[in-house]
Amino acid sequence: MLSTLDGYRRGWVTGDIVAGLAAGAVVVPQAMAYATIANLPVQVGLYTCIVPMLVYAVLGGSRAMSVSTTSTIATLTATTLVSAGVAAGSDDALGSLMMLTLLVGAILLLARLCRLGSLVENISGATVLGLKIGVGATVAVGQLPKLLGETFDFSGHGFLRSLVAVGEAAASVNPATVLLSAGSIAVLLLCRRFLPRVPGALVVVLGGILLVGLGHIDRLGVDLIEPVPSGLPVPGVPDFAQAPALVPGALAIAVMAFLESAAVARSLRRPAEPPIDSDQELLATGAANTVGSFFAAIPAAGGFSQSAVNQGAGARTQLATLVTVVLAVLVALFLGPVLSLLPEATLAALVFIAVVGLVDVPQLVRWFRISRTDFWIATAVAVIGLTAGLLPAVAIGVVVTLILVLRELNVPRVRVTTRVGPVVAIELERGLYTANALANERLVLDTVAGLQPPVTAVVLGLQQQTAVSITVLDALEELDRELAQRGVTMHVAALPDGAAEVAGRVPWFAGLERQGRVHATVDIGVGTAGGVQGDVHPDDARDDR
Repeated sequence: MLSTLDGYRRGWVTGDIVAGLAAGAVVVPQAMAYATIANLPVQVGLYTCIVPMLVYAVLGGSRAMSVSTTSTIATLTATTLVSAGVAAGSDDALGSLMMLTLLVGAILLLARLCRLGSLVENISGATVLGLKIGVGATVAVGQLPKLLGETFDFSGHGFLRSLVAVGEAAASVNPATVLLSAGSIAVLLLCRRFLPRVPGALVVVLGGILLVGLGHIDRLGVDLIEPVPSGLPVPGVPDFAQAPALVPGALAIAVMAFLESAAVARSLRRPAEPPIDSDQELLATGAANTVGSFFAAIPAAGGFSQSAVNQGAGARTQLATLVTVVLAVLVALFLGPVLSLLPEATLAALVFIAVVGLVDVPQLVRWFRISRTDFWIATAVAVIGLTAGLLPAVAIGVVVTLILVLRELNVPRVRVTTRVGPVVAIELERGLYTANALANERLVLDTVAGLQPPVTAVVLGLQQQTAVSITVLDALEELDRELAQRGVTMHVAALPDGAAEVAGRVPWFAGLERQGRVHATVDIGVGTAGGVQGDVHPDDARDDR
C-alpha cells in the first residue's frame, strides 16, 4: 500500500501538489464530459474522480498515472448499457452502471488471482489501434448533433446510427450553439498547440459557465446540462438483475481498462523508478473499480492526457493523485450550482477534441509500410467497430490476437548444440504443450534423419520445459519409441525439477531414470551417452531449425 511513497523526499511536496491541481483542472471537466458519452449525469463522471482515484493511489505502482475514466472506456460503457436495453436517464440506469463497474472490477481481480497480467498484455497493438479508431470515429460523429444544438447523444448506438442523427439534427441547427461549439473547439486547439501548459478544458468550461451566468446565452436556445446536485457520492447497491446482460461488455471493458492502464503506466515510468508490475496493476485497477462501483462510478482506467499533465507538472508520486481527489471533493461539495450553468455544447466540444485524436490514420499508414498483417488487423477491427459495433470488435480483436500468438508459439524450433562422434545434443527452444508437441516431435525426427554421418544417441535438452502434461509425456514417449526403431537411443537432460517430479510418476520416464538416461545437464548427457568423461565442448556441427 502507498508503494509510490517509498523513499519520499520533502522536496517533492510542492511538485506533487502543483501537479495534482493541474491534473485536476483537466481530469474533472474531462470526466464529466465523458459521462455524457454514456448518457449518464455529469456528476457520475465527477464521482469517478474521487473513489477510484483514491483506491488506485493507495494500491497502484505507477507514480504519475491518473486513474479515472477514458473516452474508450466511456464509449464501451455506453455501448454495453444500450446493448443491455438500459434506457438513458431511467431509474435503473445508475443501478446497471454500478453493476457493470462491479463486474469489471471483479474480472480484473479474478485475472490478478490467476496471474493473467502478462497474458492480457499479449493483445496486439494492431487490435488496440483498430478499437481506438472505431471508438474515435463513433464518438466524434455522436457528438456532432450536440455541437449543432441537438441534446440527445447517439454514441452508444453505433457509428451508423450516429450518422443518421447528424442528418436529423441538421434541420434544427441552433446558431448560438454552433458559435459556442466552434469557439470552444478553437480554444482547445489553440491551447494544445501554443499554450500546452494551460488547461484548455478548464478554460472552455469556465468560459461556457460565464457566458451563461453573465451573458445569458441559454436564452438563445443553448441547452444546459442537467442540474448537478451538491454533495459526495452516496453508497448504493448494484442492480444484480442486469448482471447477465452486462457480462460481455464487462469483459471487453476489463480488457481495455487493463491495456490502457498498463500502456500509460509504462510510458510514464522514469528510468530510476521501479518497473511496472502487471499483476499489481491488475489488483489496483480491479480494486478501484470494485470499490468505485458502490459509489456510482464509471469503469475506471489510466488516462493518458491527465497522466501526462500530471507528470509534466512535476508529479513524483501518487500524492499528486490524492491532491486531485481533494480538488474533486471540493468541486462536488460546493460547485454543483455553478456546474449546472455549463452548456451541453461545451462538454461535447471537450469530448470531440479528445476522441478525434484516436483516429490515428498516420499510424495506420505507417503500419501499412512496415507490417501488412498488423495493418489489416487494425483495419478489420476498426471496420467491425464502425459497422457491427464496438463490443463485437473487441471480441474479434482478442480472438484474432490469440490465434496469432498461438500460431507463433506452435512453430517448432530445435537447435543442434553439440555433437561428439555418434552422439548429438538437440535443445528444444520452446516448451512443449498440447498444441505443439506433435510438431516438435516430427522436427526432432527430421533433424536426426538429416544428420550425416548418422548418430546412435540423441540427448534432448528440455531446459524450457518448466511443466509437463500427460499429452507432452505421451509425445516424448512416442519420440523415444520412434528413435529406437531407427537405432537411436534417446536421453533426456536439464528437465527442471518440478517437471521431472511429475514425469517420474509415469512408468516410461521412471524406466529412463533406471536406465541412466536422465541427466542434470546436456553436457553430462552427451558425456554419458558417448562414454566420454569430463567436460564436453561443442564442435563445428551446429544446426538451427
